[in-house]
Amino acid sequence: MKKTDLQRQVTEAISACQEKKAEEITILELEQGSGAFTDYFVVCSGTNPRQVQAIADEVETRLEKKGMRVNHMEGYKQAEWVLLDYVDFVVHVFSEKARKFYDLERLWKSAKRMEAGDWKAGKAAAPRARKKKLA
Repeated sequence: MKKTDLQRQVTEAISACQEKKAEEITILELEQGSGAFTDYFVVCSGTNPRQVQAIADEVETRLEKKGMRVNHMEGYKQAEWVLLDYVDFVVHVFSEKARKFYDLERLWKSAKRMEAGDWKAGKAAAPRARKKKLA
């Protein structure tokens, strides 16, 4: 898959999370050679089981409209940690408690970490430019 297509799909998943008021949306760009089975993780939280399910539903619905079907889904009924696997990226929707317990950001600390605002600003594809100091 082309990187631009993948980035558009991840952007759509992020927008779906935002639509349902997901909290702490983080994108992890996983390094090649790290043993990762995918390119990106989209990680977010919901405040209660219904919101966790609503976020997962919105992601699935939006991506289906774009012609993408979820390859595998886990945890929907329990709504503590819903995993939506789209092969090239995975969306993780956590309850607040489960997110703290599993702490994917710590587990994958070698991954490049971005916030949703960074991703949408186009900073996902290129490294951040350093600001020059003014003399």
